[in-house]
Amino acid sequence: MSKHRVVVLKIVSKQLSVTEAAELYGLSRRHLHRLLARYRAGGIEAVDPQSRRPKTNARATPPEIVERVVRLRMSLLGNGLDAGPATIAWHLEREGLHVPSNATIHRILTRAGLVTPEPRKRPRSSYVRFEAAQPNETWQSDFTHWRLADGTDVEILNWLDDHSRLLLSCTAHTPVTGDDVVTTFLTATQEHGVPASTLTDNGRVYTARFGGGRNAFEHLLPVLGVTQKNGSPGHPQTQGKIERFHQTQKRWLAKQPAAATIRELQAQLDRLRTEYNEHRPHRALDRATPSQTYQATTKALPAEGRLPDRYRLRYDRVDTLGHVSIRRAGRMHHLGIGRRHTGKRVLAITDETTATVIHLDTGEILSEHLIDPTRGYWRNQLQPPGRWPEKRPMSRDI
Repeated sequence: MSKHRVVVLKIVSKQLSVTEAAELYGLSRRHLHRLLARYRAGGIEAVDPQSRRPKTNARATPPEIVERVVRLRMSLLGNGLDAGPATIAWHLEREGLHVPSNATIHRILTRAGLVTPEPRKRPRSSYVRFEAAQPNETWQSDFTHWRLADGTDVEILNWLDDHSRLLLSCTAHTPVTGDDVVTTFLTATQEHGVPASTLTDNGRVYTARFGGGRNAFEHLLPVLGVTQKNGSPGHPQTQGKIERFHQTQKRWLAKQPAAATIRELQAQLDRLRTEYNEHRPHRALDRATPSQTYQATTKALPAEGRLPDRYRLRYDRVDTLGHVSIRRAGRMHHLGIGRRHTGKRVLAITDETTATVIHLDTGEILSEHLIDPTRGYWRNQLQPPGRWPEKRPMSRDI
């Protein structure tokens, strides 16, 4: 029984007067009269110590903001997107609403039962974190597995800028091949420029160094002046950003209708790329989007390679007649490489005056051609003139 209850009961039972109780228990007469009034109004429970918490708080988060925080959490989770306090704060700011602190948002979510307790995680300060200083300084790449509605295994190949986390490319394959790596890389360079370096694991599609040779990707990068970096075997933390992106990607895909075909999956990946780059704040980027961060800084450039100042790249194979086709200024032109090179994977580099064709498996220059916009066929300047057909069927162009 509390001290207040004992004092009040002794006074009302006339065992002690108010003056005697005040002296015996070290309480003021005024406080004892206050306790007796509470006893007469509410019974013995009313004399217990009362909360001093104010009935109103002018600094409390407005109810409409609390409701919006909860609705944003549910909406973002339902769409497979990150829904932490930083992300919710970013959305509130964009909507022109009052933005509570991240800690306040976390408390709102906890009170609403929307936070699942997790075991204590390793502190962030224990990690050694690396980030490229400029966009295009390093591109990370890796692929991950996903399944179509019928259970078919599909591989998703991703390219991510290390500095800005910009999703440069995101494509579905069955499965990923070395040619896919080269094609998607060159397509990304057409849109974003050539990076200074790449960072990948040691998969065969990226490197053949453990097999005693080099693959097409390894021959391509020196031509472009790009430094190739590979993480230590069995240590995926080196490519931590692309590994972490796979979690975001799969969480988002899991909330979408299961794709029945690889074309449907690619359409979903295209939407994800837009959402991730343009409409999703990144905590590691100070709540900026990858697109904003990528555009905010001067781009890094590759080391000196074989590229002219202005160029265009095309990845292809030499056809059965020894030809490669390229499109220039809306017109198709055909390059005579030579029948002995039929089937070889090549990279065609064109500038204002010359087209150069390089064998990707060896790095050898197979042909050089003077550009003549008036002619449909350009002869190989590295071999004697010969008779070659002018017209060739159109082939795909990157």
